[in-house]
Amino acid sequence: MKKKILVAVDGSIYSRKAIEYVVKMESLIKDLNYTLMNIHPKISEFLVEDSRIDGKARSILKEVTARNHENSIRILNNTKSLMTKLGVDEKQIETVSRPVVKGTAKAIIDYGRKGLYDAIVMGRRGISRLAEVFMGSVTNSVLEHTSVTPVWAVGGEVKSLKIMIAADGSESSLRAVDHVIFMLGENPDIRITLLHVMPRLRDYCEIRFEEKEDMLEEVINQSDKQCIDDFYAHAQKKVKEAGLKKSQIDIKQVVSTLNIGKSIVNEVKKGNFGTVVIGRRGTEDSFFLGSVSRFVLASITSRAVWLVP
Repeated sequence: MKKKILVAVDGSIYSRKAIEYVVKMESLIKDLNYTLMNIHPKISEFLVEDSRIDGKARSILKEVTARNHENSIRILNNTKSLMTKLGVDEKQIETVSRPVVKGTAKAIIDYGRKGLYDAIVMGRRGISRLAEVFMGSVTNSVLEHTSVTPVWAVGGEVKSLKIMIAADGSESSLRAVDHVIFMLGENPDIRITLLHVMPRLRDYCEIRFEEKEDMLEEVINQSDKQCIDDFYAHAQKKVKEAGLKKSQIDIKQVVSTLNIGKSIVNEVKKGNFGTVVIGRRGTEDSFFLGSVSRFVLASITSRAVWLVP
């Protein structure tokens, strides 16, 4: 089945790394098609306003608009050329140039949703979480506000093709399984690891309960076990329906020794996974984007994070 992804490009090293990543993923994903999208820089509202009454401002606005369009086409052509050099068939690539209207992130999200794309792919700067909060990058805005289309955030050079799905038993993580199976399910050689980090009491509450703590831990463990057992049953059914063998799915469970986010990051590094897939929200909205997905996104470098709404 044909899969199509929307790749936001801006000519930066970050979008180049995203391109290199999706080209590598062609070895895992069959019938992959690309739309390269570039959004023009925002034009000063003062210039737009002045152009309505001032001929000189109108002339400048026309010049700036033309220059932005030319630069956008150049970026798209250069990116397409890079992809063909990396071995992608030109017929698999289309390009889209759009002026910004209500914001770059919104333009990308809306286009991805209306075009029924299977994923939006974006490069991501490898900087601290605090710095990204203040810088308000477009990638972060897309990650924060996407509600339909999965987003693949590529942070740097991704060398490993190993894939891990972080599962907490929620509907969101089941959708993450769905997304991975749809994208990779036609590959009989693919192997996927399902990671479940068993939560501790402190993952829900930092207050210490002293004599009641053991009892509360036991309640959490029993509830988590029932939830994740049900999840695995649903996931294995989906795997079977997709034509994958049970042997292609590795299941790993670890106890949260630090916190859930750190445990996921540690397992990603330990297992040399190049891609980690995570649901946007966890059980009862308690985890993902949410503290866990936000932590993983901020901590992962030289890897791709697939965030599934």
